[in-house]
Amino acid sequence: MSRKLIRGGHVLSMDPGVGDHIGGDVLIQDGRIAAVGTGISAPDAELVDATGMVVMPGLIDTHRHTWQGAFSQVAADWTLNQYFTGVIGRLSPMFTPQDVRDGTHFGAVEALDSGVTTLFDWAHIMNTPEHADAAVDALRASGIRAVFGHSIPTHDPAWYVGSDLRHPDDARRVATRYFNSTDQLLTLALAIRGPEMATIAATADDLALARDLGVRASMHVGIGLLGGQRAITQLNDHGLLGPDLIFLHANTSTDDELKMLAASGAHASVSARVEMMMGHGFPATGRLLEAGIRPALSVDVVAGVPSNMFDEMRAVLEAERLRQYDRQLTAGSAPETVPLTTREAIEFATIDGARTLGLDDRIGSLTPGKRADVICVDVARSPLRLAQPTEAAVTFADARDVHTVLVEGEFRKRGGELVGVDARGVRDAARSSRDRLLAAVTGLSTVV
Repeated sequence: MSRKLIRGGHVLSMDPGVGDHIGGDVLIQDGRIAAVGTGISAPDAELVDATGMVVMPGLIDTHRHTWQGAFSQVAADWTLNQYFTGVIGRLSPMFTPQDVRDGTHFGAVEALDSGVTTLFDWAHIMNTPEHADAAVDALRASGIRAVFGHSIPTHDPAWYVGSDLRHPDDARRVATRYFNSTDQLLTLALAIRGPEMATIAATADDLALARDLGVRASMHVGIGLLGGQRAITQLNDHGLLGPDLIFLHANTSTDDELKMLAASGAHASVSARVEMMMGHGFPATGRLLEAGIRPALSVDVVAGVPSNMFDEMRAVLEAERLRQYDRQLTAGSAPETVPLTTREAIEFATIDGARTLGLDDRIGSLTPGKRADVICVDVARSPLRLAQPTEAAVTFADARDVHTVLVEGEFRKRGGELVGVDARGVRDAARSSRDRLLAAVTGLSTVV
């Protein structure tokens, strides 16, 4: 029997029934949360001293193109169209399976280092079956909990029809080979094109495959001018909406469309930094809430913004407060209260993310019986920080403040250092892949 006791932290359980506990303890037994409270006695347990730290569920990223992990900041000054041209159009066809493996491994380890214990890997680089195998292998090697979003090839649409092994066949192969149990760190989803990237008929086919496999499907909608195609309306008119769908962005989707999602029980993920940086439109956070949808958060394009969910929490707060303040000021009234709180931002990044992925029965809160995906955030790490109130301290933390990361009760980071991984080797492999690919794509800067 393996037991760990996290002692003396400020516990944010994210479960109203469990509550928060100042000077609280979390007992972990055999990979699960066994107890949460104060003064827990477990003399045989391995002790983790969390004095001065926040103890909370691991962060959940519901949409990340992890294969781009080696290309951090390459697209920092690119619009969405430039990203499509540069990363998708020029770079991605050059990726070998080993490049996918190196980038995904780096991206997953980077996520763990910043307190992300679960991510939806939106892997739209399934150029061959070997690319899919490489992505799964990288996620497994990292030790992260992940939903692997088997997706489309980036440069060979013919893969969908007319050859010996096509996209639907490979999705089934991957499902059988790697995901024959739901009780594992890696689970399966489909990351599909959707009506803004394909026809409604193709979308219906993709959804039929996902539903036949019994997995969630995720798609981009409401992205800039593409939102004018009214993707959600098309799906609604064809009877295709449902609680097994995750909609990404929805910036330029209409309020009526967001109500359609809510009525169907569908889920949504906001990527505020990428949306504002690349020109998707204003983050839909407040409009989603008004429609009755609790959004999750996601980093999205790691080639464009830093891989840090604390930044996403800040961005979603700032964008929504600005939107509503501007509306009030334009109407001639001064804001009296904040429209979105730091506590809500943490909920988006934890329990709401778990619900979005269909994993809230096992992660997202420090609830006894759930899997022990736990982080300790040293919000007072610097002597020049006064960390109160706690929710604000978490929301304004960064990756360097993540002291401890456990996934299913196993240390992935401890004392501020990654455990069981050659971080330098992971970085060097990713950098070598990046440098070779950038050298191979001549004139990339002029193309974008």
